[in-house]
Amino acid sequence: MSSKIKIIQMQKLIIYLFLIAIANSYSQELNLPVFTQYLADNNFVVSPTYAGIGDNLKIRANGLTQWVGIKGAPDNQSLYADFRIADRSGVGLSLYNDRNGNTIQTGAKFSFAHHLILDYYSKQYLSFGISYNINTFKIDISNFNTTYEIPILDPAVTDNRSTSNNNFDLGVLYRNKGFYFSFNANNILEKKVEDFRVLEPDLLLNYQIYSGYVIRKGSKVEIEPSIYYQLFSSDKRSSTDLNLKFRKYGKNEDYYWAGISYRFLNDQFFKPLNLGPMVGFKKSIFYFGYAYQVTMNDLSGFNSGTHVVTIGLDLLRGISNCPCTQSPVH
Repeated sequence: MSSKIKIIQMQKLIIYLFLIAIANSYSQELNLPVFTQYLADNNFVVSPTYAGIGDNLKIRANGLTQWVGIKGAPDNQSLYADFRIADRSGVGLSLYNDRNGNTIQTGAKFSFAHHLILDYYSKQYLSFGISYNINTFKIDISNFNTTYEIPILDPAVTDNRSTSNNNFDLGVLYRNKGFYFSFNANNILEKKVEDFRVLEPDLLLNYQIYSGYVIRKGSKVEIEPSIYYQLFSSDKRSSTDLNLKFRKYGKNEDYYWAGISYRFLNDQFFKPLNLGPMVGFKKSIFYFGYAYQVTMNDLSGFNSGTHVVTIGLDLLRGISNCPCTQSPVH
């Protein structure tokens, strides 16, 4: 009886991985995977409008391993850097490498943001941002081997396939004291697909909303609830993150923080995709963050969750003469 149960479990796993492989092969180029990297004090991950907001050159490197324990599960590395130029503008750079089974995505984003003061005394600011994206999507056939379940490979697949695309992201950000609200439209141009495959989607547009409020308790403690929403135009899929962070300051603006994130599809609020804690600290110019997310769907029995590690440096500190680009942290 136990052997039959194992066979059924393996069949279910194969089916789930097959469906996920199909879904990810169509959606990988829609957007880079966003888990909790943006919560590691790096809002620039989700919007170019944050470029240049802060008192220094901010560098964040992320390593993400999804569904640890499943062979060929998604794996991502990324590097983000942004800094202020003049008093009211900022620039940023994003580099990324994303592997999902036998598909590989690499690329870069070049971002620019400009920040305005709506009202000096009430601390209301408005920011606009734009990113130019260069992306390469590749299918690696080096691991394509025949198995008992797949005795014959597709004869049409005889070599590695790749395609490159250029696109743009646009964003707007409103801030009022501790409140922030950003809206992003990513990949606003349709993609040419005739050289790659007919079934590949050409509509890559997706929308993102990121909003939250920093509640200050005295001079040493901050509590920050936030929400992140993403909608894909191609098939109308959407998901939401509900987040809560706690930040405690020490001497010389050093701090440590902890939080929790809850992600769900918007038609399945009580069936979360991921749920997990986050911790981190900043000491002098060095930053470290770690997030763990428990898989809550039917793949939970086959993996130990998703791990995200962030390390960073805050360099070249210089406070801006304009409050619209001064650091929002503490």
